This record gives sequence, C-alpha cells and structure tokens, in this order.
Amino acid sequence: MNDLVQDNFKGVISIEEHGKWIFKQAYGESDLANQRMNRLDTKFSMASASKIFIAVAILQLIEGKFLSLNQTLGEVLPMDWHHIDKTITIRQLLTHTSGLPDYFDESLGKNYATMWENYPNYRIRSGEDLLPLFLHKRMVYPKGQKFHYNHAGYVVLSLIIEAVTKQPFEHYLEKMIFTPCNMGDTGYYELDRLPLNCATGYCLEEESQTYYSNIYSLDVKGNGAGGAYTTAKDMDRFWTCLVKGRLLSPSMVSEMLSPQVEGEWYGYGVWLKALGDHQYLPFIQGSHPGVSFISSYDCQRCRTMTLMSNFEHDVWALHGKFYNALNR
Repeated sequence: MNDLVQDNFKGVISIEEHGKWIFKQAYGESDLANQRMNRLDTKFSMASASKIFIAVAILQLIEGKFLSLNQTLGEVLPMDWHHIDKTITIRQLLTHTSGLPDYFDESLGKNYATMWENYPNYRIRSGEDLLPLFLHKRMVYPKGQKFHYNHAGYVVLSLIIEAVTKQPFEHYLEKMIFTPCNMGDTGYYELDRLPLNCATGYCLEEESQTYYSNIYSLDVKGNGAGGAYTTAKDMDRFWTCLVKGRLLSPSMVSEMLSPQVEGEWYGYGVWLKALGDHQYLPFIQGSHPGVSFISSYDCQRCRTMTLMSNFEHDVWALHGKFYNALNR
C-alpha cells in the first residue's frame, strides 16, 4: 500500500476494518518552520467534510420532535430574509436544493482565498458573521428546483441548531456527537488560537515554488459550512457510532445514507458513490487552500478509509487507488 503513495505526499492515511487498523501512516511536516512532523494523532482541518456533523445534529433534533424536515426557514428563524424565500424547508437546506444565495459558489472555479481580499477573514468567528455575505442577495433558483452545492445552507442550519438548543452549535455537537463518540480530538478551533498538535495548512506559490500558511486564506474559525478539525482515529469512531445507531435511529441512518435528490448522489450531509444493486459508499470530502480531506465508510466491509493532507495533495485519486486495491 505504501507503494501507492506518491513520494511527496504530506498528511495522514488511515484504513480501519472491523475496528482494527489495517493501514496507518503519517507523512511529511505539520509545521514547516519548526520542522514538526505529522503524526497519526495530528488534527487536520476537514473543510466542508464537517457538514456531516451539522446534518446529524439536525436529524437528532428532528427525531427529538424539536424540528421537522418540512419546517420552513421563516418558521424556525423569524427574521428579515430580504429576497430569500422564507418557505425554504429544512430538507431543502440539507440536500442543497434550497436555491439559497451562497457566499462562495464553488462552480465558478474561484479560489476560496479571494473571498478575504476585501473582507477580513478574522471577522468570521460565527455563522452570524457570514450572514452579510449572502443575506441581501437574490435566490439563485426557485426552491426545490435542482441540486446545487451550497455552503450558506449549512451555515443557516447551524443557526437553526443554535436557535432550537439555545447554545452555540459547536457546544451542541460536542455534547451530542463528539463526547458520545469519544472524539476528544475533534472541534472547531480558531486559526489564531489553535490547540496543541494541529497541522498547519500550506499553499504553494507558483512563481517562487515556496509554501506559505493558509491563515489568511480561510475563515478564522469553522462554521456550519465546514472547518472542524479532527484526527483519523476520531473519524473511525464517528463512522462506527453513526452506522451502529448510537447517534440516530437505524431508520434515520438508512435515510441519511440514501440518495435524497433525484439524479444526484447525495444523502443528508454526505456524498454517495453508487456500487450497484442499490448499494452505496458514503463519503465526506472537503477542500480549501491548504486543506484536502476525504473519509468513507464501506458498510459491507465495516471499513473506514480516511485521507487528510495539509498540503492540498490529491487525496481523492489516492482514495480511489486504495479502494480499488482493497476490492480486487
């Protein structure tokens, strides 16, 4: 398996099956300036992959009868939404079919770092701090019309969690997801106050072929759209708790990990790779300047595969190589 990994890869690769590691390796530096190396317990940013935590939290509140999938934006967050349709449902927010205007549209092919050229990233320390970036925009398309990946929708979902639970969304996640799953190395940290053993994300400057840190390229703190930090072992614990029904009922887990949008391979907060015969490989993924992340769970083999890089390496191609090698 080591032969599949390119020589310059920097990050962590972990494959666990039936609760036992079958491959685990850390590569390269987590801190270039201090020559600190990545370790198996190094915390990496998940970027958009942490949307799955928001989805689980919302589904927990639905199962607890605090919310419903058909409740509308205007009902749960009564405020001035300007041109935004207040009848958007929670289900549409979960499945990226809301038509909500986004503050960063990945389909335009722009670099996420360009967002902060005129708006200081250090101001973004909560979901509410992002509202000015999309609240006054018009709907992209009528609600429910189609799937279009949307960060703002999950920011709004995190605000819904806060409105219902009366606490910061990350505190709710810690209480209801991270602690029950023994995910002691997972959380939402501020880039200017990172705890011990977090990998610094690095971007390559093409002209000089030198690396610089991503501290000015991202929201200073993660939010509902993404940005949690985690470790490979914590991801193993999360997938295990989720699929074994420790966070949600088995029926809700089945619904979450099934296609929810016609013609798209997306459940609630999770991507799905079709395997045939109505079988799917659920996976989460994230990409930002200095961040690339993918983690999947093979339900048939009870296999977790997590690849994390703090140098923007192509973890998706590498994940495919490992998957094919293990399923020959």
